[in-house]
Amino acid sequence: MTQETPRDDSLLGLLKGVQDFSHKVFREPENRKLFSELAEGQTPHTLFITCADSRVVPEMITQTQPGELFVCRNIGNIVPGYGEMLGGVSAVVEYAVMVLGVQHVVVCGHTDCGAMKGLLNPDSTKDLPTVEAWLRNAQAAKSAVFARKLEGADAMQAVIEENIRLQLTHLRSHPAVAAALANDAINLLGWVYDIGDGKITVLDETDNTFIPLAEAIKREHKA
Repeated sequence: MTQETPRDDSLLGLLKGVQDFSHKVFREPENRKLFSELAEGQTPHTLFITCADSRVVPEMITQTQPGELFVCRNIGNIVPGYGEMLGGVSAVVEYAVMVLGVQHVVVCGHTDCGAMKGLLNPDSTKDLPTVEAWLRNAQAAKSAVFARKLEGADAMQAVIEENIRLQLTHLRSHPAVAAALANDAINLLGWVYDIGDGKITVLDETDNTFIPLAEAIKREHKA
C-alpha cells in the first residue's frame, strides 16, 4: 500500500513546491517545448470564470494544459452586470473576448459554496462588509430560490444553479460579449461542479435545466 506524503502547510513547503516545479516539472522534455511556446504569447480558447474556492481547480477539472484557459476566479463565480461594478472581472471579460478572442466562456459554480451559503444566510456575512457588498451581485438568485419556498439542501442546490443563470445574464450585458454573440463568435456555458463526486452538470438553455455531462456531450456530437 502506497503511503501518502504528509501535507506540508509551512512557507518552506510552499517554496519547495516551487523549487520542484522549476527544477523538475518545468524541465521535463515535453513541458520545455510547451513553456518555450508560451513564452512567446498566449492563445487560450476558453475564459473560465469560477469560484476562488481552493477545491476547484479548472485545469484539473477540464484536463487542459497551460495556455488553454484564461481563468477568472472570485467569491461566488460572479460577473457583475456591465456598468454596475466595473473592475477586475469586467476587465478580464473585455480582454479575453476582444484581445484574446476566446471561443467559449464557462461560468462554473460548485457544491458546498461558501458564497452561496452566505447569500442564503446573511447573518453569516454581517462582519464581512466587502463580501456582503460583492454578494449583492447575486441577490436575484436568492430571490428566485426564496420565491419557490425551498429550504435546506434543496435551497442550496437551487441557489448555486440560479446564480449561474444570473451570471450568464450579466455576462450578456457586457458590450464585448454582446458583439461576439451577435457574430456567432462565442459560446456561453454554465456548469456546476460537484466536489464530492467529481461530476459536472451543464446548463441546457433550451429548457433552462442542468443536464448530466454525458447528455451534453451527446447533444454536442449531434449539433
